[in-house]
Amino acid sequence: MTPNPAPVTLSIRNLTIEYQAKRGKVQAVRQINLDVRRSEALALIGESGSGKTTIGLGIVRLLVSTAQITSGEMIFRRFDANGKVEKEFDIRKLSPEQMRSFRWKDCAMVFQAALNAFNPVLKIRDQFADTARAHGYLQGAALKKRAYELFGLVRLDPERVWNSYPHELSGGMRQRVLIALGLLLDAPMLILDEPTTALDILTQRNIMDVLKDLRDRLRFSLVFISHDLSLAAELADRIATVYAGRIVEIGNVYDTFQNPQHPYTIGLMKAVPTLTAHRDNVSSIPGSPPDLIDMPTGCKFHPRCPLAVEKCRKEEPTLVPTTSPEHLAACWRWMEAKQTLMPASAPSDSPETSRSQP
Repeated sequence: MTPNPAPVTLSIRNLTIEYQAKRGKVQAVRQINLDVRRSEALALIGESGSGKTTIGLGIVRLLVSTAQITSGEMIFRRFDANGKVEKEFDIRKLSPEQMRSFRWKDCAMVFQAALNAFNPVLKIRDQFADTARAHGYLQGAALKKRAYELFGLVRLDPERVWNSYPHELSGGMRQRVLIALGLLLDAPMLILDEPTTALDILTQRNIMDVLKDLRDRLRFSLVFISHDLSLAAELADRIATVYAGRIVEIGNVYDTFQNPQHPYTIGLMKAVPTLTAHRDNVSSIPGSPPDLIDMPTGCKFHPRCPLAVEKCRKEEPTLVPTTSPEHLAACWRWMEAKQTLMPASAPSDSPETSRSQP
């Protein structure tokens, strides 16, 4: 696959986010470098506690009071219809008033717990009106028409949803209402944090179909946060593997699933049962994620890595090109990783089995 020539919507450089705890500082995100291109879907994958959600919350600056962005920049670009930069700014430097405008208008985030994201005593129509009013957007009949269009795009009955309270809708319906609300102001970027967690398999399938259809129609950039590799394989153009607050591998979806280079990415794939793999080839990653307050020296994955050598214990690797300039991994032994750790009899399933080549 050739590199994506699309311009960069969001450029993150050296981003570090820490939480203050009683025992010390939790190093949730450490020196992250990441680009999200125009109309691209980027998936952040990894175990719980790896820092994926913190990255998303950091982008929209909705971190809890005990968290602090200690370094880095987040350059956001909005393009006009001709593809020229309409505005460019560092999200970290926005004032509180500018941030309120940035959220939903430039970048919307759909959170994991759909019910908690709504005001339980307001009908859906009132929550749409509040969002539109806060940004000087449509009101009255014009807002209702726009909302009905969005409900149709996410496959909901507009009449029923518009006049409902959140508790009157199912989990899958609430999740789709949140997606519609995120698209209300035509934001060029959407962040989805575990959008299908706690939903049944058929509802997950429905939401994934909706997201693919919306991207094809509206061409927004998407940051998809998930621990479900099958969903990431189906939806993403590129995948970034996050471990202990850092990106340890990043590449396009086909390279990552067909030719993973980092032992952690390989471990995640081996932990997922497939239709073709024998059950003996399914295994969990030994050990536990590191303590983010008192992390091990060197490569943070080395206590769990079967390939670790003395250099891994002493020096932390940085992202370097592997099989292509676009496929990067932070591992001293990436050249031996797949050959040693991935069973030859059970190659990783291709994402082409679940979607067509773009």
